[in-house]
Amino acid sequence: MKSVNNAIIEDSDAIYMAQLNGHGGIMPITANSIASNERPFWVHLDYRKPKSDQWINQTELLPPIAKDVLLAENVRPKAQRIGEGVIINLQTINNNPDDRPDELIAYRIYINGQMIISSRHRRVNSVDSVIHSLEVGDGPENSGSWLITMADAVTDEIGDFVETLHDQLIELEDMILDQQIPARGELALLRKQLIVLRRYMAPQRDVFSRLSIEKLPWMSDSDRISLVEISERLSRRLEDLDSSISRTAVIADEITSMMADAMNRRTYTMSLMAMLFLPTTFLTGLFGVNLGGIPGNEFPYGFAIFCFSLFFLIVIVAWWLKRSRWL
Repeated sequence: MKSVNNAIIEDSDAIYMAQLNGHGGIMPITANSIASNERPFWVHLDYRKPKSDQWINQTELLPPIAKDVLLAENVRPKAQRIGEGVIINLQTINNNPDDRPDELIAYRIYINGQMIISSRHRRVNSVDSVIHSLEVGDGPENSGSWLITMADAVTDEIGDFVETLHDQLIELEDMILDQQIPARGELALLRKQLIVLRRYMAPQRDVFSRLSIEKLPWMSDSDRISLVEISERLSRRLEDLDSSISRTAVIADEITSMMADAMNRRTYTMSLMAMLFLPTTFLTGLFGVNLGGIPGNEFPYGFAIFCFSLFFLIVIVAWWLKRSRWL
């Protein structure tokens, strides 16, 4: 394999660039630095930077298919082996300010024994956590352990978001039990986030599962076992997502039922009010024809007696409705 030194990567305009020291920490890449299986280089790029874009297209460190993936705008989770290296695309949670978490971030990786090249546009919190672990001397020691650490960090970030969605789901269920209807669009947003996450996490689980069976020379058996555990952990999260999606369907049915019941109650109340005043409406219409011969037309207390009669009639109708258990 061609040796990798500082001259090959110095024009990459990297966001972060360091050499793993083989003991869980990092050391700066200098003019005398040479990448090896024990001390690989890590170059982290923003693929939308012009210099980084140009470097990815021109470097001899990357096979053509890896260049396409590292520069792609939208790529679903996948892994493809290329010789002793592998190109990986992962999706993780968008925790950037003013962005929605379900607008997932694509994080692309080309990795072999001597070199780790990753690219993204929006900030990835999982990368920051791995950088921090390296800076304090508690990070990965080589390419294999770096991949495990990064996969573990991404999966933890996804797990935290799934827990957040689960808490929101419980709040909605509590509102339904209290006969309260959630705000308009709240359930739809939650359901969308669950479905989007389910769509991308299923192939991502398959990525980790596939990597665990690849006989890559720079990955140890313990690394493969760790990838199996990460894949199983993500599978449990997928089961939680499936369960949550089903629960949102139940909540939607309950909301529809509550709204239908509320409408039925209002319609029933208006029907009872119409029935209650139906006899009085008939009488007032009859006595309002303004024709001769209306009883009590010249009697001074005729209007008062008529009003009292209407009130008495309303009481009688109300009593009958109550006795009939309509009220």
